[in-house]
Amino acid sequence: MIDIGLCGWGDHSELYREAGASRGKLPVYAQWFRVVEVDSTFYAIQAASVLEKWANETPADFRFVIKAYQGMTGHDRGGRGGRRPYESDGAMFAAFLEAIAPIRAAGKLLAVLFQYPPWFDCTRRSVEILRAAKARMGDAPCALEFRHRSWYADGMTEKTLAFARREGWIHTVCDEPQAGPGSIPVVEAATDDAMTIVRFHGRNADGWVTAGRPDWRDVRYLYRYDEAELAEWAARLRRLERLSDEVCVLFNNNSGGDAADNALQLMAMLGQLPPRGSFALAPPKEAPEQLKLFDLE
Repeated sequence: MIDIGLCGWGDHSELYREAGASRGKLPVYAQWFRVVEVDSTFYAIQAASVLEKWANETPADFRFVIKAYQGMTGHDRGGRGGRRPYESDGAMFAAFLEAIAPIRAAGKLLAVLFQYPPWFDCTRRSVEILRAAKARMGDAPCALEFRHRSWYADGMTEKTLAFARREGWIHTVCDEPQAGPGSIPVVEAATDDAMTIVRFHGRNADGWVTAGRPDWRDVRYLYRYDEAELAEWAARLRRLERLSDEVCVLFNNNSGGDAADNALQLMAMLGQLPPRGSFALAPPKEAPEQLKLFDLE
């Protein structure tokens, strides 16, 4: 089974034209896709009541991929003034598990995504960190995504995949710009019989390395996949489907508003229909015609 969705549900205005402002976005999103990646949990551990609301707003077969909090993946290296919001790693992981409990209780948790930063390279210390994180997560399904090429360079690919299989991590296949050590190649493999995750980040190499830039959100994921690129991926996904019971595909090329279109294109290539049963998008509202020069005469 191949399930296709988007990273976040707030930035895809074309999906909400019919509903307008009168309805919440998540229930409308669920008419188009059966899975979504939650990004807000990376920036702050949410209240359990928020995730309970999300569970209640979505159909029974809807699922969430929830991003691990940045303190759990080493992105937050001390915060402002070097102070962390949790007294210990144990307290931080416990707070996260408490937050996602309503999604798990509803049977809607597909995986917790641990996306490690570009400076998290392949070292013995990093392996110890991964083992500690997985142990703290208990039996929650966890997916692993690297951003440092050392995990898949110089003969390390098979060792990295073997480690993930042995430790119980779900492999995340990434399509992303090839922009030096802070990016990884496509590694078409599975480490879990039940699940493989695929994330589409776009191929904007110029925008990929944007650390410190105020406009990084506008450029990092600015890319639209063309039909040939999607067709190539349709074949890959069918191969991955033979390796895992389910392949979860998530489009993250949101900077230019291309994620939803590309996801629907790929669904059509795979012979899938959205839950609503139609690909028809409401047309954009017509902008009032601009007055031509001298029209007021």
